[in-house]
Amino acid sequence: MRVLVVGGGGREHSLCWAISASPLCDALYCAPGNAGIAQDAECVPIAADDIEGLLRFATENAIDFVVVGPEAALVLGLVDRLAEAGIKAFGPTAAAAMLEGSKGFMKDLCAKYAIPTAAYGRFTDAVAAKAHIEQTGAPIVVKADGLAAGKGVTVARTTGEALAAVDAAMIDSAFGDAGQELIIEECMVGEELSFFALVDGRTALPLVGAQDHKAVGDGDTGPNTGGMGAYSPAPALTEALQAEIMERIIEPTVEGMAVEGAPFKGVLYAGLMLTDEGPKLLEYNVRFGDPECQVLMLRLRSDILPALVASCDGMLETFDLRWSDDAALTVVMATVGYPGAYAKGSEIRGLDAVSPENAIVFHAGTATENGRLLANGGRVLNVTASGATISEAQAKAYAAVDMIDWPEGFCRRDIGWRAVARGA
Repeated sequence: MRVLVVGGGGREHSLCWAISASPLCDALYCAPGNAGIAQDAECVPIAADDIEGLLRFATENAIDFVVVGPEAALVLGLVDRLAEAGIKAFGPTAAAAMLEGSKGFMKDLCAKYAIPTAAYGRFTDAVAAKAHIEQTGAPIVVKADGLAAGKGVTVARTTGEALAAVDAAMIDSAFGDAGQELIIEECMVGEELSFFALVDGRTALPLVGAQDHKAVGDGDTGPNTGGMGAYSPAPALTEALQAEIMERIIEPTVEGMAVEGAPFKGVLYAGLMLTDEGPKLLEYNVRFGDPECQVLMLRLRSDILPALVASCDGMLETFDLRWSDDAALTVVMATVGYPGAYAKGSEIRGLDAVSPENAIVFHAGTATENGRLLANGGRVLNVTASGATISEAQAKAYAAVDMIDWPEGFCRRDIGWRAVARGA
């Protein structure tokens, strides 16, 4: 099977790493890839949102199966275009990808099918949005409706913060067109959980749990990022809780999307809040989380490729996946300044000192120049390790981090703290 993975981040590196181990994979390409992915796949210089370029490459190179990593390509309809060309792909159609492409669409679906989530309102007018905030008070959450690279959400602790978030999105266009409609919702309190399920349009197959760290600073402080680290399993995810999430959130979503004429295929990533009233949906993503995918791939003991194909073919009903009992943890190393302005091009040394037996370094934003490894993004490396416990995986991951010579990089030093505090 000739496989193309679309994307160039840490998520895609971990997918390429897993897919390359499949005996079903005869040739593996990644567009655009990065310096680390080049060790596992042949990288081709096509942007992940270049739909026509990706379609042309897949057609000309007799690609059998495409795995779409990032959300933008899904919302733009890459899977639809590939299907028209007779090429199978893992991921939802553009219509189904609206679960992530429009938070308003997702919230309306929840309301229609009684899926528990925060109370909300949709606003396309800044004056009306501000009036709602003044009436409701804080804390309150302001979200850009469209895709904003994980940065379109403000958890406002004061009314002033919320009003400023409205101005930033609707007046200053901080998120472009994505912020021209806002979702303003109640601020839920509890512990966050990432929940993943493979879906084939009818059947949902839950994956093991994971938790990530969105805030940039230790102790979950500072602005939100695309994710500064993750770990699996999630101690909060008990068998009883998983059954409740499937029954009240995942399965009604899958059934609802089918009724709406947009059956969902791919991976459904539910960001959840574990409240006193039970689990509630924060948001849906329609692709693997980044960096959660990295820890999931490290724990997976089954061949990933047949599972992805089964999702595409509607064959998950009798499918099963095997997982390691070991824990996995990943630490994101980012360029100083992220998630704000940062400089590209700083040199990274010392990766050769990291033994694959102790940790795997998935590349998220790297490039090579004259034999030197350079930082080429905000989130740059995912230092990932496994261990009998989360504490052990954490110790191994940070030991590997300390071997890397990159003065212009930084990381949080407490990834997994909540689980470690529980003795995991």
